[in-house]
Amino acid sequence: MKQIYMITYPTGKIYIGKDTIGSHRYFGSPDMAIINEDFQNLPESVRKDYTVRKQILWESKTATDEELSAKEVEFIRQYRSNDPAVGYNRWPKVK
Repeated sequence: MKQIYMITYPTGKIYIGKDTIGSHRYFGSPDMAIINEDFQNLPESVRKDYTVRKQILWESKTATDEELSAKEVEFIRQYRSNDPAVGYNRWPKVK
């Protein structure tokens, strides 16, 4: 099952990703340095006890890899997760 998902971090920012096999444990590959930098601005109590949320936004049993990639970009733009103030996606660049 191919999926597009959204990860919400305790920083309030999001990451949109794709998964070609539908693994429930896969959380994508955002730039951890950027996330770690944001975490430093959180209170220590939050850094020691937090929840990361994963939501499946779209899934398909029949989509091609090209269709999956196009859907990922569609959702990145829709949610503006490529805007550094909103999310952790760094591609496609914000217009």
